[in-house]
Amino acid sequence: MERMKKLGANALRFMLITGFIALSLSKLGMADEPYEFTFDQVVVTSTKVPQTEKDVTQKNDIIGKEEIDRTVLYNRNISEILTYTPGTAVNVLSRNDANWGSYGGLGPKYNTYLLDGLPIDSFADGMSLDPWIFDRVEVQRGPASVLYSNYLTSDFAGNESPLAGITNFIMKDKIDTPETRVLAGYGKYNTVNGRVYNQGNIGNFNYFLGGSYERSDYTNYGTANSWLHILDNPEYQKIKLYFKGTYFLGRDDQKISLFAHHTDHSGDAGRPNRDYHHQYDTINAAYTNQINDWLNAQLKVGYRNYDRKWNEDNFPPDLSLRERDRVKQNIVPADLTFTIKHLKDSLLSVGTDYQYATYLTTDETNGIKFKGNDTSAYNFGVFVQEKYVLDNWVFRAGGRWNYIKNNYDLLSGVEPSVKDKAWSKFLWSAGIRYNLNPQVAFYTNAGSSFLVPSAKQVGGTLDPKDFGVIGEDGQLPNPSLKPESGISFDLGTDLQLIPRMLFGLRGFYTRLDDAIVDNRVSLTPSQTQSVNAGKADSYGIEAEVKHSLNKYLQWFANYTYTHTKIKNNLNPDENGSNIPFVPDHIVNAGVNLNLPYGFIFSPYLHWVGTYYDSTSRSGRLKFGPYETINVKVAKLFTIDKTLLKCNLDLVNITNNKYEMPWQFRDPGFSIFGSVEVNFSL
Repeated sequence: MERMKKLGANALRFMLITGFIALSLSKLGMADEPYEFTFDQVVVTSTKVPQTEKDVTQKNDIIGKEEIDRTVLYNRNISEILTYTPGTAVNVLSRNDANWGSYGGLGPKYNTYLLDGLPIDSFADGMSLDPWIFDRVEVQRGPASVLYSNYLTSDFAGNESPLAGITNFIMKDKIDTPETRVLAGYGKYNTVNGRVYNQGNIGNFNYFLGGSYERSDYTNYGTANSWLHILDNPEYQKIKLYFKGTYFLGRDDQKISLFAHHTDHSGDAGRPNRDYHHQYDTINAAYTNQINDWLNAQLKVGYRNYDRKWNEDNFPPDLSLRERDRVKQNIVPADLTFTIKHLKDSLLSVGTDYQYATYLTTDETNGIKFKGNDTSAYNFGVFVQEKYVLDNWVFRAGGRWNYIKNNYDLLSGVEPSVKDKAWSKFLWSAGIRYNLNPQVAFYTNAGSSFLVPSAKQVGGTLDPKDFGVIGEDGQLPNPSLKPESGISFDLGTDLQLIPRMLFGLRGFYTRLDDAIVDNRVSLTPSQTQSVNAGKADSYGIEAEVKHSLNKYLQWFANYTYTHTKIKNNLNPDENGSNIPFVPDHIVNAGVNLNLPYGFIFSPYLHWVGTYYDSTSRSGRLKFGPYETINVKVAKLFTIDKTLLKCNLDLVNITNNKYEMPWQFRDPGFSIFGSVEVNFSL
């Protein structure tokens, strides 16, 4: 109740300040050139070729480059770009750790991340990729799509599925204006940051390239007496380098491109023998050809390398070195899609995709190396989808046949009796949209999913005998895990009854059978285990409003209510519990102000209700509610043909040091200032 009162007070202050500024701007006569919200924005995720929003059945959010620049990425994680979208609870544990949030009423593995249409890892790549590479982000909310496969990530929360939605991080191909950006910044925790970016074209060859460097002393991000036991500043440094080249083969609709990104992340976890060194490599290659007026072909191939190395000590009782651990993953995704345009605006999509993944864990003690899990997996899929447009109606239906095989050479350091497992499954997806008029639209979608246990979930990172042993932090194996299947529905409307103001309302329902969830089974030591939690139901509603008062002021607000329930008659302790990491309420609000004299002011509020870290009713921990307010302030100067931008990021201005799962906590208020020079004018 006290938290709700505090939220109400902060929201009231937020609205009073915004209202005062809006009134002042209106009196200054600044109501010209408004930004229009329409249903005609172009999206590519739903069909893999450009389409207007009114011609697809799924609900899409488009986060443009300007909005990305206004968002405070306080933990340097690209998942934080999604913080203020409805139904999303971003929960990045620290600058050195992944996002363990939720999407559409489900846990962190049910929103597939894509990079230009090829899957990436929402955990590791969230920490790796540089936000300056993105031109925009498309968030497709709702049921699974047959156009995209699961991602065989193996680590963190296991394989990832598009059951609750898809997030597509899209880079630029065509460079119209040469541009160079240079940024230098300094902030709390002795954080030093430098970034450089350049884009241009040489004839038909378009490119961008850049890099960034950041180092910091950082701070204690563990709760009191936690297993993290941070004794000193957990210092880190992170280096990112990237390049993309696109060559247009005589015309804009036939092109070949190559993108490469490397991240080197090293530091320590605040104790003498807890240092780490992680390296991430991401490669995308693509060929696109609009063969004629009705046939489009796309071929995409990628490579993802995740190589994480870290040391473990003997705490407690002492801080001496115990072992050196390593996780190495290689994933190769590929996709071939043909899109056939027919009957004016209708589309038939047919294609196939493939993934191959390897997963190896090792630890080294006293110079002796021990293999834990040594596995591989591959996924092959064939899909077809028809999108049929009839006057104001849009109908969509599609199917996917998937074959998945896991090969187990070693699990928990032992050669298993079952060397491999294979599954085949037919999945489906369908949707309808009705555009009553240019201001009112209704839509509904449904889809199914199938997710097999990953190597980490089956083999764990610990030996079964390590359960409850002090100092043995990690994940316990569960070789008896079964695959899970899901089905999801949504129903919604988009309304623009007032000029430049967009309302949205969406309801959703999802059911999982044999849901695979990550349970915390021990607090000290910090241990988890993946289990089948029986049937899991999730339903809720999302309400949102976006308003562009004029070109100087835009604001938004959204609210999500979610109810989840586990049904497991075989385990009374889980029966009636909740899906982990899913808050019951989420509230977001924000204002973007383009003030006179080149000032930019963007305060954003994010409020999260209650959620849990386990399906065990007796052993779970409760988190929330809590709120954070982040503010971006900027001042623009134009000197000849150079744009100078002074930025100030104010993070968690109420200094709310709320607790997060696994004994992490938010460190509270911080500040970061930077100066950016742009030579694009």
